[in-house]
Amino acid sequence: MKKIEAIIRTSRFDQIHSCVAGLGVKFLTFYEVKGMGLEHARQQTYRGVAYEPAYIPRTKLEIVTVEELVEPVINCILTEGKTGEIGDGKIFVYDVLDAYRIRNSDKGENAL
Repeated sequence: MKKIEAIIRTSRFDQIHSCVAGLGVKFLTFYEVKGMGLEHARQQTYRGVAYEPAYIPRTKLEIVTVEELVEPVINCILTEGKTGEIGDGKIFVYDVLDAYRIRNSDKGENAL
């Protein structure tokens, strides 16, 4: 089993989610994050005052899946998340030693 973490543009989440769901991924976790990288934050206005935010909002996906789906999931994220501009995001892949389903104590790939 592998864990895929991806930091993506929030605007690309729906396309990536649709693609990954079409592969048969049963669940994923996502949450809003802020960070900084090569892309610089754009100047914004709040109540008539211009300011430049220090961090850029993004969405972080966490997907744990079987080995056979790792490459297809990565390809979904790469194709659907790409705009070709700085700030498209990053993907990280980790080994998962084990998984447990709390409800009925299923273990390993059965827990997914």
